[in-house]
Amino acid sequence: MKNKTRDTDKRVKSATGKAFALSLTALTLTTTAYTVFPSAVVAQSYAFSSVSVDGNTRVGADTILSYAGIARSEQISAAALNDAYQRIVGSGLFESVEMIPQGNRLVIKVTEFPIVSRINIEGNRALDDAALASLIQTRERRVFSPSTVEADAAAITEAYAAKGQLVATVTPQIIRRSGNRVDVVFDVSEGKGVEIERLSFVGNRSFSDARLRRVLGTKQAGLLRFIVGRDTYNEDRIAFDKRVLTDFYTSRGYIDFSVLNATAEFSRERNAHFVTFSVREGQSYDFANTSVVSEIDGVDAADYQRAINLRPGQTYSPVAIENVISRMEKIAQDKGVDFLRVEPRVTRNERSLTLDVEFVLSKGPRIFVERIDIEGNATTLDRVVRRQFSTVEGDPFNPREIREAASRIRALNFFSNTDVNAREGSSPDQVVVDVNVEEAPTGSFSFGANYSVSDNFVLIASFSERNFLGRGQTVSADLTTNIDDGTLRFNFIEPAFLGRNVALGFGLGLSSSQPSYALHTTRTAYVSPSLTFPISERGKLRLDYRFQMSEMSNPDAATLPTLVQNDLALGRLTTQSVGYTYSFDSRRNGLNPDAGILFSFGQEYAGLGGDVEYIKTTAELRGQMKVFNEQVTLLGVIEGGVIDADGNSMVNDRYFNSSDMIRGFEPGGIGPRSNDSNGTALGGNYFAVARLEAQFPLGLPEEYGLKGGLFLDHGAVWGLDDTTDIIAGSDERIFRTVAGASLFWDTPIGPLRFNFSKPLDKQSYDKEQTFDLTISTEF
Repeated sequence: MKNKTRDTDKRVKSATGKAFALSLTALTLTTTAYTVFPSAVVAQSYAFSSVSVDGNTRVGADTILSYAGIARSEQISAAALNDAYQRIVGSGLFESVEMIPQGNRLVIKVTEFPIVSRINIEGNRALDDAALASLIQTRERRVFSPSTVEADAAAITEAYAAKGQLVATVTPQIIRRSGNRVDVVFDVSEGKGVEIERLSFVGNRSFSDARLRRVLGTKQAGLLRFIVGRDTYNEDRIAFDKRVLTDFYTSRGYIDFSVLNATAEFSRERNAHFVTFSVREGQSYDFANTSVVSEIDGVDAADYQRAINLRPGQTYSPVAIENVISRMEKIAQDKGVDFLRVEPRVTRNERSLTLDVEFVLSKGPRIFVERIDIEGNATTLDRVVRRQFSTVEGDPFNPREIREAASRIRALNFFSNTDVNAREGSSPDQVVVDVNVEEAPTGSFSFGANYSVSDNFVLIASFSERNFLGRGQTVSADLTTNIDDGTLRFNFIEPAFLGRNVALGFGLGLSSSQPSYALHTTRTAYVSPSLTFPISERGKLRLDYRFQMSEMSNPDAATLPTLVQNDLALGRLTTQSVGYTYSFDSRRNGLNPDAGILFSFGQEYAGLGGDVEYIKTTAELRGQMKVFNEQVTLLGVIEGGVIDADGNSMVNDRYFNSSDMIRGFEPGGIGPRSNDSNGTALGGNYFAVARLEAQFPLGLPEEYGLKGGLFLDHGAVWGLDDTTDIIAGSDERIFRTVAGASLFWDTPIGPLRFNFSKPLDKQSYDKEQTFDLTISTEF
């Protein structure tokens, strides 16, 4: 596309372009004058015995005569002659057209538009040639069209405006070449992007400007404005932010909320925008009384009462209403009741600011799904989209299920745009569901680096494809390495194994690692298939199998503690294990938008074969809540684990402290420890920890991405089967307590967290780590 070398210098090009533009203007004036004030045609009607065409080289005379529509010796009026002229001009093939009557002979003199020889785009930096070329309708080796070129210039200008560069201008330049050819050059002057200097709100009382700004997709210009792309003004994004604000408020009980307007004003220098959202909050309502009424013979309302889980005093949320209706419709489906319609009738109690909700069961119209049409999926297979529908052809039509299917399709993140609509089918009682999608990139390849105080720098290379071969499958591989060790992992997930709502996973890996708390190296190879399936609305169960081969090594084994030497002497070991993990997650689809929990419980049994036997049990409960108008986030974690190896646990299977377990100590910094000069960590058969954390704003402009935190950790690692040559009492259940503060910096290149901690309860042999920095970044 781009060719910066020209045969004509700038001055010649500019003069030629101006001359070309002037000639077009003169032509327009000439043809207009002819149309309005015809000088050659003075008679009311004509009859030409011959019609000839002059000046054409590419377009045949017969084609031009067909546009004119004038037959020989045909009596035509002056108006008909003008219509013939307009038809030839309207073909868009000619730069100028003249109709010259010469007695009983008509001469049609034309000048053809040139052919586009080359198209160049110059001056563009923010948008590359490929992006702009897709917007241009002008094509090389096609007939030049001034109107198309002007439309192309306008399209490029709009593309820059979408990026917030409202002052960008695009000037089309025309360079004439020999042989009736032209070069078209789009000269881009980008200017500077118009940033959003300030986002403010008017009318908000319950939530601060800072809290509402975190909701919006549009952001203020901050320190990293050269990286952040959302700090430029974009009208489409502002319109989307209005909907986001409405959803934010209504999910918190503000049923009368509305965005009155959103205004954008230029700064005096016209280099920045000040965007103001004017809102009307209204009052927040809670649920009060809920009931079910049936208007269908044979349908007992009591059977559907159990679907209501709305508690009096709970904040109103449309999502909570939708969930109740969905559960009622599922009960109806299980009972064989078709075309059930659930209508929530809401009664306001203005004094108490509560809502009574009555769910009315009635018969809806008998409408069936005729078919589901899917278009636009150039890569993704139809079945990947179709399996997001629980409805198939011939089923009763349920608008709610169609909307939920649309949400599931969008949640795949395979498409940049998804439209799901229902229209009347071949008869009034049939509907056709149209699914129109636009494919989006689903693969990534990245290089990165990870840094922590204990592990130093680690290089990372990873590949991921979320829609492998358009089948909806996930394939990923990553390589992690530093000077001493490395890990290579491969994972595959089929989300709909055998066409069911069951995810088949397969993983394998190779690693050679030496943790910072150990003096030995462990080489491991494993393969692990798994099956995951839902067992409740928010609960999942994963079943997995693992086959592993591992070997410990150390050139100077005599320096190792006795317990580690015993494991080292076993040589290469194989482990076969089966396990399960149950998880319950209410954070995404729970009824309270400000709180949620995650609970998981799992067990792994090794001993189906191989050299290692144990039963490992782990449990974890996480909770999160936002308080003080969602300005402060409270987090709590309780977790623990037990390994029972019948008195013969191995060092690689036991639990070690990490920065994710108890902060303030090095990895392996607490728990059982050998009494040799190195004080080597041996790990424990048990661990238990409770972590509390609060995250809050620091009062700085939120565009800086800085916030603070306080945390308190309380936990222990303990228990050994063999207490030979260990520090006395180090295997006992002794809880440590750590208090600390955190500084969070959320940047576009990765999250940074600085932890400053101080152990309050510790033992003399513990190894502290009062500062920790974690950097995770991709390039």
